[in-house]
Amino acid sequence: MKPQDIVVLAKLIAINDMDYTQMALAEMLYMSQSEISSSISRSTYAGLLMNRGKEVNRKLFFDFIKYGLAVVFPQHPGAIVRGTLTAHSAPPLDMEIVSEEKYVWPYAKGRSRGQSIIPLYPTVPKAVALDGNLHELLALMDAVRVGRAREKNLALALLKNRIC
Repeated sequence: MKPQDIVVLAKLIAINDMDYTQMALAEMLYMSQSEISSSISRSTYAGLLMNRGKEVNRKLFFDFIKYGLAVVFPQHPGAIVRGTLTAHSAPPLDMEIVSEEKYVWPYAKGRSRGQSIIPLYPTVPKAVALDGNLHELLALMDAVRVGRAREKNLALALLKNRIC
């Protein structure tokens, strides 16, 4: 597995369309078509995609996020930068958790400042600008990657409702 595989799986859940094309997915995520193809192959091999790569195995994907995401793709907040809000600083957790501490994906066109969280794939800030649902899914996943127990538990509860 590679970090972009998580982004691709999240996008498939966000669009909820089994008739997607790899080219359209590549355009929406600002990835190359070959990266999408390789990602789909890896996820199919791992059992995270079913029906010839067309349907996300939602229960297994959620279990991976819950038990493995923070271990396989850990992240620690970095320097203060301009970017796009993520983790507990972005919807939907921003309504549940009040914090002076902001987390952002570094992005020159971002409107917020906060501690940097390296996204799972470099084009994530650009891709989420086009898809609020994807933004929320990836922000919740970042809360699992970097959050404390309270943030992780809230994020997992919200992810379970959206994924399973």
